[in-house]
Amino acid sequence: MKVIDLIERSSARLDQAGVSFGQGTTNAFDEAAWLVLWKLGLPLDALDGVADRDMPAEQTRAVDALIDERIASRKPAAYLTGEAWLQGVPFDVDARCIVPRSLIAEVLADGLLDVWLDDEPRRVLDLCTGNGSLAVLAAMTWPAASVDAADLSAGALAVARQNVARHDLADRIVLVQCDGFAALPGRYDVILCNPPYVNAASMAALPAEFRAEPAMALAGGADGMDFVRRVIAEAAAHLNDIGLLVLEIGHERASFDAAFPHLDVVWLPTREHDDAVLLVTRQALESA
Repeated sequence: MKVIDLIERSSARLDQAGVSFGQGTTNAFDEAAWLVLWKLGLPLDALDGVADRDMPAEQTRAVDALIDERIASRKPAAYLTGEAWLQGVPFDVDARCIVPRSLIAEVLADGLLDVWLDDEPRRVLDLCTGNGSLAVLAAMTWPAASVDAADLSAGALAVARQNVARHDLADRIVLVQCDGFAALPGRYDVILCNPPYVNAASMAALPAEFRAEPAMALAGGADGMDFVRRVIAEAAAHLNDIGLLVLEIGHERASFDAAFPHLDVVWLPTREHDDAVLLVTRQALESA
């Protein structure tokens, strides 16, 4: 059996078992390729070069066992590998944090904030940082910026600490355990926030893979806007005069519009959605 054959067989098994995707991959083939290449110790972007490599029986059995575990446990693949990639950057991950997948990472990579910034930001906040992936990407995007990465979860911050060290950014990223903006003095040029925003009905319908993630990082109350309301109410006091809030609300556009009908926001396009990430200025926050 060749590597590509094993991936295709694993993909068919994942499909047949009805596992859910969306935590790093969007389909069975990509997830199978990720798991197979990881288990074989091969670069995740090296499939074309190794697809026709013959597989020893022992390695085939090891891959089959990993696919068995993925199906039986319904754990996200990233929890099994201990690693996830966001915008081509690798991050440590485990069950103490959600699997990094924020669309704000795409906004940073595509430079969509540049037109709103007079200069490179000097102070950046990643609120609800989780495993620290957005804080790391922000530090990479803006080399002159100092970044505060805040989260309520001590466990998530422990994983974030690993990622800050992994990318040698301890001199530029400060980790802060706090609830919302508490313990965050001073003002920022940019606040990034991927908050808990899943509404109660959607939380109740989540597949097992998403229920394996910390609920506190996902659940946003009845309409998904509980924590978002706090952010909108308090962010202006933590922004510089021309500061920006960049907020992800996923599929909750209708709930957001209902909660903030008079707030002037700009929706930032991403490859998946045109109304999942928004930008709002300090002036707009104060006016609303």
